[in-house]
Amino acid sequence: MFIPNLLYLGSSFLLIVSIRMLSSPKTAVKGNLLGIVGIFLAIFSCLVFSATDNKLLISATIVLGAVLGIYSGLKVKITALPQMIAVFNSLGGLSAVFIALSEQISLSTQYFMNTAGLVIGAITFSGSIIAFAKLQGLISTKPLHFKFQNNLNFLLFVIILFQSFYFLQQPDNIIFLCICCLTLILGILLLLPVGGADMPVAISILNAFSGWATVGIGFSLSSIILIIIGSIVGFGGSILAFIMMQSMNRSLKNILTGSFLIKQNTFTNSSKTAHAGSPEDAAFIMENAQKIIIVPGYGMAVAQAQFSLKNMADILRKKYNASVKFAIHPVAGRMPGHMNVLLAEAGIDYTDVFELNDINSEFSNTDVAYVIGANDITNPLAKTDSSSPIYQMPILEVEQAKTVFFVKRSLNSGYSGIDNPLFYAPNTIMLYGDAKQVTDEIVKQLEQN
Repeated sequence: MFIPNLLYLGSSFLLIVSIRMLSSPKTAVKGNLLGIVGIFLAIFSCLVFSATDNKLLISATIVLGAVLGIYSGLKVKITALPQMIAVFNSLGGLSAVFIALSEQISLSTQYFMNTAGLVIGAITFSGSIIAFAKLQGLISTKPLHFKFQNNLNFLLFVIILFQSFYFLQQPDNIIFLCICCLTLILGILLLLPVGGADMPVAISILNAFSGWATVGIGFSLSSIILIIIGSIVGFGGSILAFIMMQSMNRSLKNILTGSFLIKQNTFTNSSKTAHAGSPEDAAFIMENAQKIIIVPGYGMAVAQAQFSLKNMADILRKKYNASVKFAIHPVAGRMPGHMNVLLAEAGIDYTDVFELNDINSEFSNTDVAYVIGANDITNPLAKTDSSSPIYQMPILEVEQAKTVFFVKRSLNSGYSGIDNPLFYAPNTIMLYGDAKQVTDEIVKQLEQN
């Protein structure tokens, strides 16, 4: 066992170094390659040193999975990455469920860890399917509530808990299957109330769950590599979810109960007027601006406007000698790092991209803030209205810029369900329309002038 354990240790080391390197755009590509080598080494070691007689079948399954993974990686659009991650999380959970069931059928005596892997894996699988359906637009992205929903969730949790304790005393296949079915239902019910604004946190939580399910199955199979990798994924996802909940000033309870839409909107626009402008107006003001900060949001992802933004930033720098930076909120988009990935795809230098805490102090001496498809992450009510559901959520303070351009299709509220008073501020100009088309028109005007 010395050689396979040594290889597993080497694989784990490569994966840990890979994750560390992924923390910087400078080393991300090399880190990704190291991660691939680490996973390949783990699969190779498991295949070569396992005692199973089904190595041909296992190899064929691995090849099939690799082909599907490569195909999906090449074909899935960047805007659909959140959905793909949700699917990957669901597959991790489903794998844990299948292994737990097979271990039970083969009369494994690792009852506790097998049950833990089953419960966490089943919740991860069904919850991730609901997350995928919401992100894909198959069901409403708004929180879905029904009467006594939270009471039903609690009741299911208690029943699953009691069944699990009973199973540990009296192992029975029927009880095990009941636990599986109830946890699948619980996973669905837990994700239905999660709204679109909370989806980045939900994906992080589900990612953590897939890791903890792997740990449970790792103990059940006495697999060192599964325990190590599962722990890395579990802790990584948990830490990321915690950071994002802090960034949104949200609790896990708020997210799982979809409480964003429970409070009434305390800001009314009945007596307010939004000032509409044109791409020509925006181009004229930008021509005379010395400092511009661009704030991308999910609207940029939907419109695929990142390439247009790159063109606009290049023209402003080269032709008009303006300073152009990009400001990223931790929960902008539908998954952690969504905006960063899109900007990197367009070839925007990572040195021009800044996180919330690094750039917020600069808005007060900025000539133009160009907000493209963002809403809740720029809403000043988070700082001023204690009755607002987003109160104390850290925001990008774009309202401090001399001129704020908001690119949106309409004045509709964001996923939090509350209006943004910044739309009606005297220094805000609304640019209505598709984000890519509006930005392309600005680029055209900048080129002509």
